[in-house]
Amino acid sequence: MFPRRKTGSLLAAFALIATFWYLYNVPPAIQPYVDNISGQLKPDSTDSKKPILDQPPEYAELPKTLSSEAQKSTAASKRPSGEFYPVESFISIPTGKPVNIAKLQHPLEPETSDAKAERLERQAAVKASFLHSWEGYKKHAWLKDEVTPVKAGYINSFSGWAATLVDALDTLWMMGLKDEFEDAIKSLDEIDFSTTEAEDINVFETTIRYLGGFLGAYDISHQQYPKLLEKATEVGELLYGAFDTPNRMPVTRWKWQKAKSEKQEASESTLIAELGSLTLEFTRLSQLTNDPKYFDAIQRISDALQKAQSHTHLPGMWAVMANAAQLSFRDSSFTLGGMADSLYEYLPKQHMLLGGLTKQYQEMYEHSMEPIKKHIFFKPMTPDNADILVSGAVRASTTGDGELRVHKESKGQHLGCFTGGMVGIGAKIFDRPEDLAVARKLVDGCIWAYNHTQTGIMPEVFQMMPCPDEGSCDWNETLWQSTIVGDYPDASAPDSMSLEERAKNAMKDQRLPAGFTYIMDRRYILRPEAIESVFIMYRLTGDKALQDAAWRMFNAIEKYTKTDIASAAIKDMTMEEPPKDNRMESFWLAETLKYFYAIFSDPDILDLDEFVL
Repeated sequence: MFPRRKTGSLLAAFALIATFWYLYNVPPAIQPYVDNISGQLKPDSTDSKKPILDQPPEYAELPKTLSSEAQKSTAASKRPSGEFYPVESFISIPTGKPVNIAKLQHPLEPETSDAKAERLERQAAVKASFLHSWEGYKKHAWLKDEVTPVKAGYINSFSGWAATLVDALDTLWMMGLKDEFEDAIKSLDEIDFSTTEAEDINVFETTIRYLGGFLGAYDISHQQYPKLLEKATEVGELLYGAFDTPNRMPVTRWKWQKAKSEKQEASESTLIAELGSLTLEFTRLSQLTNDPKYFDAIQRISDALQKAQSHTHLPGMWAVMANAAQLSFRDSSFTLGGMADSLYEYLPKQHMLLGGLTKQYQEMYEHSMEPIKKHIFFKPMTPDNADILVSGAVRASTTGDGELRVHKESKGQHLGCFTGGMVGIGAKIFDRPEDLAVARKLVDGCIWAYNHTQTGIMPEVFQMMPCPDEGSCDWNETLWQSTIVGDYPDASAPDSMSLEERAKNAMKDQRLPAGFTYIMDRRYILRPEAIESVFIMYRLTGDKALQDAAWRMFNAIEKYTKTDIASAAIKDMTMEEPPKDNRMESFWLAETLKYFYAIFSDPDILDLDEFVL
């Protein structure tokens, strides 16, 4: 969650003041590489007689698409200690006066006193849930990654650097828990990012949970706590070592100890989300420290992705797996679900974070939307004939004569629920008004999946019947029955048993809600994607029905996941009493409850026109 760059905003003015404060007060170990906020690298000699405050930023004209060659800094970088493949020159972060980007938040109608009281009551319930889990973490897992919410212990799942504490910092501030926030900050010196017992460091997870956690907290707290930027820089310095490869692509599962003495290469089997979802955090770190190397690191990835975008088996999209060592993108599986999701999510967000000063991320987003809308999003057949969309998947290949072959999979994922918010934001900032209706149908699809299960909770992965490309999509009971009987055959059923009876037995045995044909993964692991998109769509439209949907979702989750210690993932959301898993990932406090709280808050809390979430 980082501030949007905007023309003439109070936030921009504050950022200017904060930058100058930073230049004069930050310890020399993390002093920026530039003279002022213009983004110009320090020359070999500087005029020390001219005060920094008298140097206005220069607004450079940028090309339509940021080119790795055209935008490289003319100053050579110093070789960091121990690097085998140092960067010869850095790609400069775009500078200049941000362009006008469309506002996102819809004006909210005045609320009655009764409506306000109800909203605040709901908000208080979410806050109480957060505090329950936070207290459980403090008591049983302080400075560890996660509390185990069933057995009152802890696990270190992300290198042991207090993932829950760091990831939840911005939520603490947003909820007005300043004492808790400051207590957490006081403990940060006990976190040592120079070492871990883990053999491998997951670069993606470390980026989003730790680097993003520190930077988001630093920005939302008005940059009052330098310790947060100091710790963010520690994480950035650590992660930058994963980019020390021949082609500067990161080793996403990084053997950090071996990298100290041995050369390394990016993997030939890299998840595309882990490669392409470092953009926001590394860019923001460059913006705050004026050190160009972090932006340079991720911009090389973005350039490689854009270059390959039209040459995959499904042009416009990137397959789930990539050969990062050879920059080959020839896998055949495409989705906006797990292993690919945040690459796409970050494209419009990066456009906003850079103030629209390059068209590159808009172009990549809009190019991807063509095949996504045509092949990935599908309308499912439902008993209530709901006008909804679900984000699915495809397998694609290209024949020897260049013919594209696409096999669609009507498989939905909870992870894919971020798409409603992404498409809604893209519709606004890229002037694609027709996509707002698509976004709403995607959000409604996730709400539908929550509403139509026994527990009121959406499964992790499921399958539905897709509507035909043409013609009616009215509910067909016989077709649905034959589908589930085919998916769940019963060899013991007598030949005389009717299709309807077989279907009823399959529904009962599998606890299958009407409209679903198969549930591959019955877990709910406290994920945030559905409520995130419900929140974003509420802010985009002002539709209060979305607050009611969020309240139903929250109550269902609270009912089935709460333990005496905190909240726990559940193993099977189709059961009357779902068994609990002994896990509470950091995103429960950092994201899920943050968005539940924000949808019942005043619009200046997580203002989409002030922050990039």
